[in-house]
Amino acid sequence: MAAGGFDGKPRWMILRTCPGAVITRAMRFHPNWLTIGRLFAAPCLALAFVLLPRPLADWVALFLFVGAAATDWLDGRIARARGQVTAFGRMLDPVADKAMVIIALSVLIGLSGLNPQVLIPCTAILFREIVIAGLREHLGAGAGALAVTRLAKWKTTAQMAALPLLFLAGILQLRYEALWYSHEPAHLEAILAGTVEDEIGLIALGTWYEGVAVLGKGLLWVAAALTLVTGIDYFRRALPHLRETRT
Repeated sequence: MAAGGFDGKPRWMILRTCPGAVITRAMRFHPNWLTIGRLFAAPCLALAFVLLPRPLADWVALFLFVGAAATDWLDGRIARARGQVTAFGRMLDPVADKAMVIIALSVLIGLSGLNPQVLIPCTAILFREIVIAGLREHLGAGAGALAVTRLAKWKTTAQMAALPLLFLAGILQLRYEALWYSHEPAHLEAILAGTVEDEIGLIALGTWYEGVAVLGKGLLWVAAALTLVTGIDYFRRALPHLRETRT
């Protein structure tokens, strides 16, 4: 073997003539890298609003959250298909999910200006996440009593749909406000009254914003309600373990 190859051939020629070598190298990718990426994407969602102007920061936050939701599904699927499920991955996956959700909720509370319609359900979800995480840590080996239920999965689905919708609503709101402040008030009033043709799309944009905002807030309240229901159920199931006397 010479020059890092076989039969005197350089390494790049081997990779070119043996595509299996390239495939083998690609197969070294582990799905845990997706989980790690999702974990580090969580603080980047908040930093976007520190480093970038709006609505660019809103777009970045929306992209990061949707990407995190996609990789949450993808990494588990790849790990099971390849038989690469590890203890590290099982530990890190829920941590990455909760980090992204908690940071996204906190950012939305700030963006809403402490609007009760957002603050109350977000607080309920955050409270439940902290309490259940504490229960699982306390139970240790007995944490299996707090296995995820179907109702909890519905909560997660509603939550994962609500958060990107609220980020999108923020983008639409900024666009609506930009249109509003860039035209004369009399012209805008005429458009809303229907006496002037809406050439700038003000009415359509306002309708879209209101619709997305109402849907996002509605799903957030649904998630909050399911959060409290499942939280009470988890506490009820953990209660026998909490009553045990430990020496």
